[in-house]
Amino acid sequence: MMHADLIDQEDFRERLVSLGLSIPAGASAEQACQLAVNGLTAERSAALRRMVEELLGGSATLLPAVREAISLHLLPALAPKPI
Repeated sequence: MMHADLIDQEDFRERLVSLGLSIPAGASAEQACQLAVNGLTAERSAALRRMVEELLGGSATLLPAVREAISLHLLPALAPKPI
């Protein structure tokens, strides 16, 4: 039997909390992303960018709600700003 890593909304929230972000229990992936981008510092932005790269580039399966929230909220917030 094959077991795949599955990232659901709670797993995603726990990863954000491990970065030092304050995300309440029960928050949806969208709410978690919105809270994560509020008041991003350069240090937190770098850590969040690494986490997103690991999630999107890894072998774990992201639930559609998590993938959509990352695409809609985190990727635009973490994209390099034009000079």
